[in-house]
Amino acid sequence: MVTPGGRSGDAGIGASFQVESFSRIADRVADQIRNYILDQGIAEGERLPSERRLAELVGSSRLTVSQALRSLAVQGLVIIRPGSGAYVLRDPSTMVDASIDLMLRLEPESLGEAAQLRFLLELTAGRQAIARGARELEPLDRALADLTGARGSASEWIAADTVFHVEIVRLAGNRFLTSVFSSIHTALVEKAYESWVSAKKSPRWLTGAAFEEQIALHEPMARALARGRRGEFDRACVAHQRALLEHLRLDLPGWDQGL
Repeated sequence: MVTPGGRSGDAGIGASFQVESFSRIADRVADQIRNYILDQGIAEGERLPSERRLAELVGSSRLTVSQALRSLAVQGLVIIRPGSGAYVLRDPSTMVDASIDLMLRLEPESLGEAAQLRFLLELTAGRQAIARGARELEPLDRALADLTGARGSASEWIAADTVFHVEIVRLAGNRFLTSVFSSIHTALVEKAYESWVSAKKSPRWLTGAAFEEQIALHEPMARALARGRRGEFDRACVAHQRALLEHLRLDLPGWDQGL
C-alpha cells in the first residue's frame, strides 16, 4: 500500500516507531539523570556535567541527553541556562508547580477539575487539623488580618489569601498535602490575576460591601478551626468554594468547562 506522497504504509509506520522509540529512550535517560542527581547528592543551584559528559555517563547520545534535560526542566527538576548549562532545582514544590502549570496550559478545560481538587484538599486538611487538635493558629490569624487590610489591592489580596489558605492546610501536619495545595491554589489565582492585569482593573469585589462579603467568607473558616468544629468548617469551606467558582467564571470567561 502506498500513502499520499508516494511513501509506503510500512515506511510511515517505521517513522512513527522511530519517533516513539526516541521519546522512550529520552525518558529513560531522564530517569538516569534524575537518579544521578540524587545518588551524587547534587545540591540545588549546582551545575550538572556538560551534555557530552552526561552522554558518556549514561551511555547515550548527546542529542538524547539534550531532550532528556528539556524534559527534566519541564518537570522543574533542572533549569537550563543557555550558554551556561543545566542547573539543579531540588525544591519539590517547584516540580509540582511546573506540572500543574503545564497541565493547565495544555488543557485549559481542566481548570474546573483543578478547582475541585483545591476544594477537596482544603476540606480534607481542615478536617484533619481539627481531628489532631491543631492549636498553632497565630499565623492563620495574621493572614486573616492581612486579608482585611488588602482592600482595593489585587496583589496584596492574592498574597494574603494564599497565605491564609495554605496555613489552613499546613495545620493538617502533612507537608506533601501542603505542597500540592499551595501549587494548585497559586495556579488558580495566578490565572485570575492575569485576567485582571489584561483588563487593567481590579475585580469589583475588592471594594465596598462586596469586599466585606469576602472577609465574611474567610472568618468562619478560621473560627471553626479555632473551635474545633468540623461541621462549621465544612459549611464555611463549601460557601467559600461557591464564591471561588463564581469569581473564576467572571474573571476567566470560557474557562468554566467542568466547573
